[in-house]
Amino acid sequence: MHQYSLADAMTDKGNFTVPKLSESNMGFGVLGVFLGLLLEVSTHGPNAVPRTSWRHQDLDLMEFSEPGIFNYSTLLLSEKRDALYVGAREAIFELSKKNVTVKNNKVEWTVAENPMVMCTLKGKSKEKDCLNYIRVLQVVDDERLYVCGTHAFQPQCDYLNLADFSLDRQPEDGRGKCSFDPSQSFTTVMVDGELYSGTAYNFLGSEPIMSRYSPSQSLLRTEYSTSWLNEPSFVFADVISEGSNRVDGEDDKIYYFFTEVSVEYEFFGKLLIPRVARVCKGDLGGQRTLQKKWTSFLKAKLVCSMPELNFVFNVVHDVFILKGADWKDTVIYGVFTSQWGNVGLSAVCAYNMTAVEDVFSKGKYMQKVTVEQSHTKWVRYNGITPTPRPGACINNLMRQQNISSSLHLPDKTLQFVKDHPLLEDPVLPIGNGPRLITKDVNYTQIVVERVRALDGKIYDVMFTGTDKGILHKSVVYEGEVHIVEEIQLLKNSESIKNLLLSSETRSLYAGSDSGVVQSPTAFCDRYRSCADCVLARDPYCAWDPHTAACVNILDAPSQRPRSLIQSLKGDADKCPSASGLSVKDYQRVKVKPGSSAELPCLVRSNLAQVMWKSNGSVLTEASRFHLIAENGLLIYSVAPEDQGHYECWSVEWAPAAGKNFSRLLAGYVLSLIPPPRAPQQAGHVTPPLNSQETSSTQAAEGNASSPVDTSSSLSSSSSSSSSTSSSTKPHSVEAREAEVRLLPPLLKDQAWGVHAQEAFLLFCLALGPSDLQIHWLINGHILDTPIMEHRLPLGQKEVLVSSWLREGALVKDARYHCVAEASTGSDTSEVDLRLTIGDEESVPSRDLNQWRGALTEHEQLLKRWAEAWESCDGH
Repeated sequence: MHQYSLADAMTDKGNFTVPKLSESNMGFGVLGVFLGLLLEVSTHGPNAVPRTSWRHQDLDLMEFSEPGIFNYSTLLLSEKRDALYVGAREAIFELSKKNVTVKNNKVEWTVAENPMVMCTLKGKSKEKDCLNYIRVLQVVDDERLYVCGTHAFQPQCDYLNLADFSLDRQPEDGRGKCSFDPSQSFTTVMVDGELYSGTAYNFLGSEPIMSRYSPSQSLLRTEYSTSWLNEPSFVFADVISEGSNRVDGEDDKIYYFFTEVSVEYEFFGKLLIPRVARVCKGDLGGQRTLQKKWTSFLKAKLVCSMPELNFVFNVVHDVFILKGADWKDTVIYGVFTSQWGNVGLSAVCAYNMTAVEDVFSKGKYMQKVTVEQSHTKWVRYNGITPTPRPGACINNLMRQQNISSSLHLPDKTLQFVKDHPLLEDPVLPIGNGPRLITKDVNYTQIVVERVRALDGKIYDVMFTGTDKGILHKSVVYEGEVHIVEEIQLLKNSESIKNLLLSSETRSLYAGSDSGVVQSPTAFCDRYRSCADCVLARDPYCAWDPHTAACVNILDAPSQRPRSLIQSLKGDADKCPSASGLSVKDYQRVKVKPGSSAELPCLVRSNLAQVMWKSNGSVLTEASRFHLIAENGLLIYSVAPEDQGHYECWSVEWAPAAGKNFSRLLAGYVLSLIPPPRAPQQAGHVTPPLNSQETSSTQAAEGNASSPVDTSSSLSSSSSSSSSTSSSTKPHSVEAREAEVRLLPPLLKDQAWGVHAQEAFLLFCLALGPSDLQIHWLINGHILDTPIMEHRLPLGQKEVLVSSWLREGALVKDARYHCVAEASTGSDTSEVDLRLTIGDEESVPSRDLNQWRGALTEHEQLLKRWAEAWESCDGH
């Protein structure tokens, strides 16, 4: 049989299209087309950027963990008991839902010696695998939880009594309810005392199963067939209640979400497909056919794709079902990536429950192909479909035909659903595409909350957790997604394993390997100005003119919402006019001629552009000797013409409002001070310069001014000997006899100028005593290639040294070091150069032009240094 090609697979309904290729060129041709597609998507795909970033240490987050306990990945919220239950490795905790730092109860569930020995004999790790990972926490009733653990690869389940927080210690067999392997994905949901699960049924994980365990009935499960389940990775399951007022009297349904290896196509590798499967709550299995097996099992393809770039996200990682008052109002949210992880894209797609229901109730079936030469393994079934409809839940029409349960279904219907579990029609997302796409982010978890904003409209706010411990908060406004903020939930860069939301406490709960973190759903009070509050476009937040504070609208008194200012468009013009900084409030900065000055400017919005003005003129990247960095302006080799007023402006575009909003964030007055005169007689010491110049400048965000310390110096991030200075104070870089300093741009700032298959140039500029030397190393070895160097004496004891390194085309990854050494110390700059697939357009032109401009003006820089020094000495 010929292998089914990628081109054929992706021309199917709901997927993207690539050109058809001849059979002779199919192998390499399709691979080449697909690699080109990956490159196009990764370089030119959409890129949503969070407006605000919050660091972990800047927020008042509540955290819980205990020494020696790991893997806090199973979470269960109890609204009635005001508790958060946490399943960890060999322990179960009851935490306060309002404050997770408060531990109310704990019970341990360890593995006895005999099961642990059996586990190690099977080749598993005693320290890691052969422990008991609590993976199931489900509510049985008001007094008990049903808990299951991996128990050294012999899963067990037990009942946890909430009154005294103790286990019954009468464990049951956990096969089919809980995974054997703690790292294996699985899912469970408890519905009316019955446990529905998707997991592996054997030690090797080779027998997938979707089952229902009931104390009063025998186990009901899927057929052991690749047509039903083919290496699935389960992520979520939940019940959708039809409600008592449904006209057709259909049963409630359980939906499973998973990714599996495609059964429809053959490919040169395993092609993954995201699925949604459905079973009926009242299913009892068949009388003769499908005994103790699901008679209602059907599955369909979930489509999440970028139609404009012909790209499909084919791995689902998590699902959240946002339930409405009626089942028809229910929306399903899922987070997806591509199985080709080097693309670096994540997506969120949303699906209407009515669209899912239509596929399962009206969709066409597929059947296996019998012709060996066919590329396709499954095609549409065009024959006569038996009645009642195979896979349908028992409804009023069936009851009129004396079919009151699945035990009464005819064998013809049961045999059909056994052989045809796959539906042809895919489930398409709302809007035929993702609601959110991000680059260089791997989403792992999602929860969604509906919020009524002050405009009276209801918005779905999405909270998505990543594999780096970051949380994104997003909202869709008139079809356009806006990432309100990103929050560093976890101290360390680790995956968020579980994410829950409580509307009652307005909190998010994140579980990871290292602990549990509780975070508010909104950080309104972090926005210090009306403009920031409105431009955040957070449905939870509004500006209160009475208190001059950004407040949570859910906390506002009932009589006050009318006076609150909120605009989901981000229209900051609604804010009351505020008096800006006046020139007399600008901060005074004095530096020596020829030294460097850094003027800080903290911009809280990632969407804002920084605009610097010097004496009323806008500075650009092409401005001589000015480096506009992320958090400020750096002026090297300050000359007399650089003196004057400097202003930092934030310019932010609000696309929904169609406007730019500008704010003055900081203002400075830069001036020169003369250097100390040489001593007139032997033994006389010139007193140090007074560096206590202060000003009364205040930033636009309301920060008080602070004294300017002109004796502090700009430190290199890679220097081992330089001191750290405050990021909120302007400071100058001075030539000191006792110190060695590498001056910007450092090597890491020159990386954009390096391209594969092109020769490149790196340079270092250092200031220090007269015996200063510069050395170059690559991968830890001193370079023996000729290096250009220029030395410019500055007075009797100081020297400015510039060193160039010219290299051929980069053929492999390399680490370059520039080391400035003297008798008084050393300073180091380094950069890692890596070969990546890309093109010239992917290199930010801003950084590239900055680097090239710095090279072309290097000689002028040296000349200005000399002129400034001579003018200060009176020569």
